[in-house]
Amino acid sequence: MIKKITVHDVRYPLQGNAGSDAIHRDPIYSYAVTRLHDDSGVVGTGLAFTLGEGNDLVCKAAEYYGRVLQGKDIEEVMTNFGELFKQLSNDQQFRWLGPHKGIVHLALASVTNACYDLWAKKRGVPLWRLLIDLSPEQIVNTLDLSYLEYELTAEQALELLKGQQPTKAGRLPILEQGYPGYDTSIGWFNYPDEQVRENCKKALAEGFTAMKLKVGSADPERDIRRAHIVREVAGPDVKVMLDANQQWTLPQAIDICNKLKSINPYWIEEPTHPDDVYAHATLAKAIAPVKLALGEHVPNKVIFKNYLQSGSASFMQVDAVRVGGVSEFIAVSLLCKKFGVPVVPHVGDMGQLHQHLVLFNHIAMGHEALFLEHIPHLQKHFVNPAQIIGGVYKTPQVPGSSCDLLLLEDKI
Repeated sequence: MIKKITVHDVRYPLQGNAGSDAIHRDPIYSYAVTRLHDDSGVVGTGLAFTLGEGNDLVCKAAEYYGRVLQGKDIEEVMTNFGELFKQLSNDQQFRWLGPHKGIVHLALASVTNACYDLWAKKRGVPLWRLLIDLSPEQIVNTLDLSYLEYELTAEQALELLKGQQPTKAGRLPILEQGYPGYDTSIGWFNYPDEQVRENCKKALAEGFTAMKLKVGSADPERDIRRAHIVREVAGPDVKVMLDANQQWTLPQAIDICNKLKSINPYWIEEPTHPDDVYAHATLAKAIAPVKLALGEHVPNKVIFKNYLQSGSASFMQVDAVRVGGVSEFIAVSLLCKKFGVPVVPHVGDMGQLHQHLVLFNHIAMGHEALFLEHIPHLQKHFVNPAQIIGGVYKTPQVPGSSCDLLLLEDKI
């Protein structure tokens, strides 16, 4: 039984221009951390990610959501978690602050993710194992599919998951092989050119076969020059992604993305405002065959549905510490599977939670095991940091979702 809920405002300043992009020049990687203290002594940990300011507001909202869990057994909570998620996200007064976005939805992510972590820990298994061992019916019961019915009903979700069961065993070797990663830290926005060059060499030496550069400079020529540095060092066979972090207007994006075609980018990420579905649909046609990756700042399943309906995104970057947590992440993954669009998560959790979720996506849902973003800057702060060896995420074996922070270990 959950006897106590605590919420913590945890912030980690970064060093040496790490984490910088065209919009967020001086980030402080921060977590609103929900901890569910079970009377058996097990503690479930859930994260929502921010860049510093306002993290305390997310914590306050998480405290509000967490109250409903007091005195409940986690198995009881998770049996029909979809209904609880729907109830919390549609709280008649709190909902006005969203709905399903911003501070309140980040808070719900923190609480939701703590529930999944506690569930896995109580069963004594890593989260990926818990998820792939659940029946399709049990998975669907953890989801709130409201507002998706036109594209994905509960019956269709169940059919999709059942349809993957016969081939599921053939995808289990990923557990031994490990899940491929890509290096997103070679080219933070504030890094000088020479540091980008040296980071590319280092990433190649570490076994990465894909890497990402931050673009969105006031002078587009800087972006083009730096992109050519990455392509020159990486060679023609390495996947190179470019990330503008919403910096451009649509006319700017059309112009600059066409100029960046010369380095053969695997995708261009977040080129313009994340709420502007129509602009992305227009851009996708204007710069074809260059592909777009979207979703880092998309807050909920409804807007992901709209992006999928528009046909503008070739890769979806749903992040379980930005949408409403693991439950909504799975709902979006199911939508993406229906539309045939790969899921390549953004990792506000530094890959700790998502290393479990991509294994579930691949094994239980049949998504391609493409690769998962790797950001190394907070590894030293986790009790069980993700292990990336030879450019590959090694399958986590410790019970739970790998989100426990060293800073909070003595706060029982």
